[in-house]
Amino acid sequence: MSYGSVNSSEDPTKGSNAFVQPSQARHDGAESGSSPSVGGQAAEPAPGQGERQSAWEKFRGFYERNIGLFFVFLAQVFASLMTMTTRLLETGFETKFHALQIIFVRMLATSILGCLYMWYKNVPDFPLGRRDIRGLLVVRGLAGFTGLFCSYYSLSYLNISDATVISFLVPTMTAFICFIALREPFTLKEAMAGIVAFAGVLFIARPTFLFPQHSEVLPQEIDTTLFVADKPSGIVPAVPATPAERSIAVLLAVIGSFAAAAAYSTIRVIGKRAHSLVSVNYFAVLATVGSCFIILVHPDLQFEIPQNVTQWTLLVAIGIAGFLLQFLLTEGLQREKAGRATNLIYTQMVFALVLERVVWGTTPPAESLFGSALIIGSAIWVSLQKNKIATKKEPVVDEEQSLLGAASAPAEEEDRET
Repeated sequence: MSYGSVNSSEDPTKGSNAFVQPSQARHDGAESGSSPSVGGQAAEPAPGQGERQSAWEKFRGFYERNIGLFFVFLAQVFASLMTMTTRLLETGFETKFHALQIIFVRMLATSILGCLYMWYKNVPDFPLGRRDIRGLLVVRGLAGFTGLFCSYYSLSYLNISDATVISFLVPTMTAFICFIALREPFTLKEAMAGIVAFAGVLFIARPTFLFPQHSEVLPQEIDTTLFVADKPSGIVPAVPATPAERSIAVLLAVIGSFAAAAAYSTIRVIGKRAHSLVSVNYFAVLATVGSCFIILVHPDLQFEIPQNVTQWTLLVAIGIAGFLLQFLLTEGLQREKAGRATNLIYTQMVFALVLERVVWGTTPPAESLFGSALIIGSAIWVSLQKNKIATKKEPVVDEEQSLLGAASAPAEEEDRET
């Protein structure tokens, strides 16, 4: 199975003996599994044989039609687990890990595993990519690093469901950036979806000038007003945050989404000229080097040593989950239509709500849930609009373009990311 590339003209079952077309299976069964003929007519199959064969064919067909969705589903599970682990490391222990150190651990693992995979598969232009697009790859990596840092840092004060749903602003932001930088169409419907989405952000941030009731909360009551919970009984206690801290965290999350959208827009410009893993590797290496450098030169930052087995396990889990997220999402998008796969990404919000309740014993209040509905609805609307334009085009299989809302082509048709 290839990683980061796909040829839509090939039979999806070519090269594998594990799967055959149902028609071929029925033909083979007729030749080898049927009873001898009597008097020029084929004998009736043994009782139950036809039913068993039909059930197996149905199961195999279901597997072939939905294995891509299953990979995307697993990717969202790992994405949610990685977000939960990040928040636990930042807030759940006496020794708190800075977002930069978590990025360093995750991206170092991704860099090593990605390089080994590309070396083993002999990926073209590994490791630096084509000379004429290296500048774009650097821009893509730096923008991705900025977006990841803002997203991770915001988790110090935001619950994971709010941080997750703010990332769904990316499709609208990407469409707007492509309209400004690449002169791609940006319809009135997309603009209205963007306005609705940012209204949802206000409901999540709940600034005091719009929600004055939150400014009158005593410090010891903060954790029960920012979240709805009857005697929270999670694994770890809920993390309190003042309205000011929460507003700053939401602002950083929005900036992170904008930086991620800039990275995805750069991927659109790069197109087919770079293998998707080469693009991911630039992101991972620059994030690893950048986070390490900032920690070493900043006087108030240092690398924290895990104090127990739990912290070591969480750090290792972040590195593994980060790579599996990218791998499974790419493999899923190779096998699945962009529309179905992209919409499945929003299941990450469900996982975030469940983890929030189980781990911290909290549930977002009505304002956050309403804002989340506005953002997710707007993101799905943008995705549907893009899919209408791209129905006759090949699906984009770069795992990071899954958040673009559709498999739309880059500015030049010959530079599609495949």
